[in-house]
Amino acid sequence: MPMAALAQGRPSTLAMTCGQARGFLSAQGAAVLGTGGHTYDRFVRDRSFCEPTQITRNAFVPTRDTPDCPIGYRCIEPGRNWFDDD
Repeated sequence: MPMAALAQGRPSTLAMTCGQARGFLSAQGAAVLGTGGHTYDRFVRDRSFCEPTQITRNAFVPTRDTPDCPIGYRCIEPGRNWFDDD
């Protein structure tokens, strides 16, 4: 794992390869990760890290080696178009 990414308050996906980002989330289960500039989001390994009323949506993030790394999931409330991607 890149030490610079882990030393910060919020690890950045841009400092990791896709494999490292996926491994980090897999090990943590859930994490708030920076995705560039001042943007960040909470990502989860699986639905067990969501609230009981939530479902998962596939999540893709930019990493050092991949512009759309399939890192895991986001928790969302069903029936709400939070990310305008339905």
